[in-house]
Amino acid sequence: MAAPFFTIWGRLNSHNVKKVAWFAQELGLDHVRHDMGGQFGYSDAYLAKNPNRLIPTIEDGKITLWESNAILRYMAAEYGGPAWFPADPIDRARGDRWMDWQQTYAEAQRLPFLSFARMEKADWDRAAIARDLETCARHLAVLEAHLAREPWLSGARFGIGDIPMGVYIHTWFSLPFDAFGVERPALPALAQWYDSLQVRPGYAATVMIPLT
Repeated sequence: MAAPFFTIWGRLNSHNVKKVAWFAQELGLDHVRHDMGGQFGYSDAYLAKNPNRLIPTIEDGKITLWESNAILRYMAAEYGGPAWFPADPIDRARGDRWMDWQQTYAEAQRLPFLSFARMEKADWDRAAIARDLETCARHLAVLEAHLAREPWLSGARFGIGDIPMGVYIHTWFSLPFDAFGVERPALPALAQWYDSLQVRPGYAATVMIPLT
């Protein structure tokens, strides 16, 4: 068997690395992933590829590329064909907006996630966590309204527009709201979308891993 030509650098307990690793599986790309960042640190060789001290980075013999959503777009265009990277810019834009929207949402979810996954309970700032979860809920109400009209963020079918928020929504449904002393809001269309993601083999294997 030929050696994998598509290399992903980054630890899998990173939201941004999950995006790329999941999409590689959706595309059926022969690939290898090397742990980097967090508890694994950053090697000098890695920092020569990505001086930002962030993950992920990919290499495929054509380009060395960082920034997870830029990587997704490149993978879709280079390896996915029109099913993943539509020729019509309007069709692309419908999903593309949610990829950038995810970055706004991610900032709100950061403290609740880090508190649960990286901190001791005694160190939780419960007031700040509750505040940020309320902000998350306001953002997700926008997502809920869209998903009540369309089955996917990419439009009529699953596409790369679903991947960034697909990663973050697993965290949303995995956070211990009871332990935080906060009630999780009912978002039925969002829950149905999440159910649809869970049956995808790449999602189950790559995204649905323990948060801690």
